[in-house]
Amino acid sequence: MLNLSNLSPAYGSTKNEKRIGRGEGSTRGGTSTRGHKGAKSRSGYKRKSGFEGGQMPLQRRVPKFGFTNINRVEYKAINLDALATLLEKNSATTMDAAYFVANGLVSKNAKIKILGRGEIATAVEVHAHAFSKSAVEAIEKAGGKAVTL
Repeated sequence: MLNLSNLSPAYGSTKNEKRIGRGEGSTRGGTSTRGHKGAKSRSGYKRKSGFEGGQMPLQRRVPKFGFTNINRVEYKAINLDALATLLEKNSATTMDAAYFVANGLVSKNAKIKILGRGEIATAVEVHAHAFSKSAVEAIEKAGGKAVTL
């Protein structure tokens, strides 16, 4: 009967480890398969990441310019026409982050910004992290409310 106590790998699927540095008779003595001289033959050798044998490495050859703001806040943009199509499918009085996640517009941790492309006819309370001026005007014109989180 086959069980965990008598399992073994299939014949030929495993090989013995090559024992290096165990004398000339093993054919892996002497230089221990490392060849002669050079950094790779020495103990403690570790290649630096990006090292290209003394050639100028790619990360130094490529020109760098501009400025990257480490404090940049990335918003997921949702336009008013997307809100309008959502309201046609299922009427809601409030639209918040959980509502947008449930309808597949944003991911769970995304910050949301409502933009003003399109028109909205239904009065609805929209909760988001940011709004464009035109979006706030359109929502309030329809009788709704724009609430900043």
